[in-house]
Amino acid sequence: MTESFDALIVGAGPTGLACGIELERRGVKAVIVEKGCVVNSLYNYPTNMVFFTTPELLEIGNIPMTSLNEKPNRHEALKYYRRVADHFKLDIRQYERVESIAGADNAFEVHSTDRLGARRAYLTRKIVLAIGYYDVPNMLGVPGEDLEKVLHYYKEPHPYYNHDVAVIGGQNSAAIAALELNWTGARVTLIHREAGISSRVKYWIRPNLENRVKNGEIRAYFHSRVVEILPDSIRIATPDGEKTLKNDFVFAMIGYRPDLDFLSATGVSLDSATQKPRTDPATLESERPGIYLAGVIVAGMHTNEIFIENGRFHGRQIAESIASRL
Repeated sequence: MTESFDALIVGAGPTGLACGIELERRGVKAVIVEKGCVVNSLYNYPTNMVFFTTPELLEIGNIPMTSLNEKPNRHEALKYYRRVADHFKLDIRQYERVESIAGADNAFEVHSTDRLGARRAYLTRKIVLAIGYYDVPNMLGVPGEDLEKVLHYYKEPHPYYNHDVAVIGGQNSAAIAALELNWTGARVTLIHREAGISSRVKYWIRPNLENRVKNGEIRAYFHSRVVEILPDSIRIATPDGEKTLKNDFVFAMIGYRPDLDFLSATGVSLDSATQKPRTDPATLESERPGIYLAGVIVAGMHTNEIFIENGRFHGRQIAESIASRL
């Protein structure tokens, strides 16, 4: 069965939900298709993560967000966005992956596959891509990276108690993982290409990590990189030469990137230098008429330019443009 909508949104993150809300407010019949669960990226954040921002900067749809503390945590955010989705009765198709987008403006055909393997088809006049960037991890590019012990996402520390764990990177995700693993009894080694822990690490986390490195609780190698991952060890290049370290698990916390292959397949053109999709800054419509981009993917590889705090406003821009053209 083929269903018809005025607009189809790919991605049910905070920005995708904001787009759905703004479209519904303008009488635009919209559906949201999400390959995971609602706000899937937030779900995959570390279990005990605390946001850097305050609740009001995460709000969408003018629905207040409450928090027990000054800054909300992951659990509070998940609960909030579920409540928002229920409040606006958004039509969200979870665990359904968009496979292809055919057709043209005002006559797109979108094909997807749900979690049971069933093929689905949608006819839609406009498309909004709000796919985020958290699903495609950056790779180390070294032998052994395909071993099961190599992880690109960190959830919680318990399974790694009393194991030798290497954390690669020096940004927030690596810092949080290194600290929590250390607190839980893992033997942690931090490996980072730069001279030290990034100055952008949250102000209440960075000194904590630096102190544990200083007193030897966490072993750290700076100006260093992994050159090979083996089943029971890793080889690293350091300023003092190559070293082999006993190792059970590797967390490669070196960042994520937009799914550029998917964007290219949809016909969205990218700037060759920045990989930013070419969009109209007023409407966020791409160079393929009828396809709009929302959230962090608007920034291309510069993923630190757009967060929930500013990406949530894209919904209004996009909805105003779509509503005026239907």
